[in-house]
Parts: sequence; C-alpha cells; structure tokens
Amino acid sequence: MSSIKNHVQLIGNVGQEPSVTKLENGKKVARFSLATNEYYKDSKDEKHTDTNWHAVVAWGKTAEIIEQYVSKGKEIGIVGKLKTRSYTTDDGNQRYVTEVEANEILLLGSK
Repeated sequence: MSSIKNHVQLIGNVGQEPSVTKLENGKKVARFSLATNEYYKDSKDEKHTDTNWHAVVAWGKTAEIIEQYVSKGKEIGIVGKLKTRSYTTDDGNQRYVTEVEANEILLLGSK
C-alpha cells in the first residue's frame, strides 16, 4: 500500500515551452505547466469545461526526455508525487509552492 501514498497521475496538455536548466553537477531539471480538463453538462444540458493548471518539475533522465520531445500544446501523461517547497521573497514574506514531481512521462497524441 505504500506505493499509492502521495501518488499522482495526470494526462493533459503542456501550457508553455518547458524550461530546462543544467545544474552545476550536470543534472538537468525541467519545469512546465500542465493543463488538465474535465468536461460536464449542467442542469440545462449545456457542456462546460473545467481546466486545472499544475506546476510540474522533472529531474535527470526524465528532464532530458522532456527537453527533447515535449513542447507547448503536446499531450502527455505523467506519474509522480506532490512536493511542497518554501522560499522567502525579497521583502521577507514566506511563500509556498506545491508542484508535481514527475518521475515517469508518457508521450501521447500525434507527432
């Protein structure tokens, strides 16, 4: 059961070109946003779309795959976990960011 603790699976479209950075130790990190859509009908039988945006970060080999094959608008599936980090702004305020840390990626859609 421990494998389903903090487990995230998402399928969506990449919101902007992934930002890939090579760190001093040679490891790569990729960051991008992912839009997931839910479709439903209201009581008047009108169709609606609810879009949620997710901040995604990937490290190492997964970041290299993203750098090579993923671009804005591409439909992908990711498997990972939620990570929350904090930082202090220049004016001294504490901020928190929750991201999906992707450790697997599935390239979907047309080429």
